[in-house]
Amino acid sequence: MHEYTSTARVWGLTCPGFPEEVSRARRWTRDILRGSPLADHAELIVSELSANAILHTASGMESGRFHLALAVTPQVVALSVTDDGGTGNAPKVEHQDHDAEHGRGLGMVTALAHRVVVHASHGGYTVTAELFANTRQGDPLC
Repeated sequence: MHEYTSTARVWGLTCPGFPEEVSRARRWTRDILRGSPLADHAELIVSELSANAILHTASGMESGRFHLALAVTPQVVALSVTDDGGTGNAPKVEHQDHDAEHGRGLGMVTALAHRVVVHASHGGYTVTAELFANTRQGDPLC
């Protein structure tokens, strides 16, 4: 391999902020990662992050949208969902009562991914979840 050739492949998708677009984002992820051992976790993570964008930000408003990015290398799958903002509050893991019906999505994403990063992005937030190939959760990264 040439030293300037990247093995990373990157895809992007912008979806209107309609609830049915969550299944589109899930299918898109599954199609790209077909055959990968990380596909099931990635599909669930994209589903949760997309639903959170629609439910909790301006992405779910009449003209709202959310953006997905998927980067794949032999070692890492990185999934990012960027919302349209409007809340002023960064997404965070909340510890809910056992009977709570909402508020567990980002906690589940954190449990499935090896690393989750939230950062401000153009008035909204981008949540990136990284899945590492050939490791188990809890394995040291270095």
